[in-house]
Amino acid sequence: MDLPTAPEVVEALRRRAAGDLGYPAWLTDPAIGPLGEAFAERMARRYGWTADPSLVRSFNDLNQALQVLLQVATKPGDGVAVHTPAYPPFLTTLDVMDRPLHPIRLEPDGDSWRFEVPDLSDCRVLLLVNPHNPTGRVFTRAELTELAEHAERYDLLVIADEIHADLTYAPHEHIPFATILPERTVTITSATKAFNLGGIRCSVAHLGHQGVRKALEAQPPFVYGSANLFGVEATVAAWRHGDAWLDRTVALLGRHRRTIAERLPATFEYRIPEATYLAWFQVGRAGMAEVIEREAKVLLMDGAAFGPGGERHVRLNFATTEPILAEILTRLSHVG
Repeated sequence: MDLPTAPEVVEALRRRAAGDLGYPAWLTDPAIGPLGEAFAERMARRYGWTADPSLVRSFNDLNQALQVLLQVATKPGDGVAVHTPAYPPFLTTLDVMDRPLHPIRLEPDGDSWRFEVPDLSDCRVLLLVNPHNPTGRVFTRAELTELAEHAERYDLLVIADEIHADLTYAPHEHIPFATILPERTVTITSATKAFNLGGIRCSVAHLGHQGVRKALEAQPPFVYGSANLFGVEATVAAWRHGDAWLDRTVALLGRHRRTIAERLPATFEYRIPEATYLAWFQVGRAGMAEVIEREAKVLLMDGAAFGPGGERHVRLNFATTEPILAEILTRLSHVG
């Protein structure tokens, strides 16, 4: 985000920097410490999910968490089902780790998106990104229930990336997948997206899947690193004390997503996102991100990086101030 950090997070980091920078006991054991309790409290308060804090483990970020989970719970050649277009680092992970991608294609459906689940019999994992990046789609309970039925039918591990949950716009509702299929689900999330803490490098995984828990427990205790002291401080402060800042930020972003709809040129096809601070545009042809950067001096992500379904699309991050967004939209209106 191009926005200030929540003051509660800044103050927590100042207190820690001015105090003890030694080893808290929980740094030596990823199964204990304040992250688990803070995560469980937040899930109960915001989403009605009674998460077990003892099942929470810390990681550096979501990419590391995903890679660790795939490393301990799957083997090369195991298929991974993902809704596409998809977050590019996840696609890179699957490619490098030789976990073949099985796309679940999202298709335009009026003002939103729909999907049809293909045969998942060759898959070992369902990687569910909800809310979805890049489209901003929030899956309904009926859709999640259908996915849970597929996971049961094909004996799938579900890795649920829910990092954008706190950026869901009413009346849409984020439903943690673990409330539907707890025994098969590992939930990965972080405060970094909603609270603008990307450089903090701290995430969590709630290990509802017993097999994954046992696989991780069998690993050397520090082979995947441990939580960063400042990352934990910032995350706990955000989750416990940052909601007033978050409410103001989500209100601003909610206005932005509608301003885009009002001012975007007709040559861009746009569906107002139900969550996230990301706008997903369909454009006239492939390679338009380069054209827009050259002609309008606006840097967008090329949709081709998002895999199947990303062609002829670009992605805009609209987590900025109103004057800057206005300037972006003015510049886009002059793109030929």
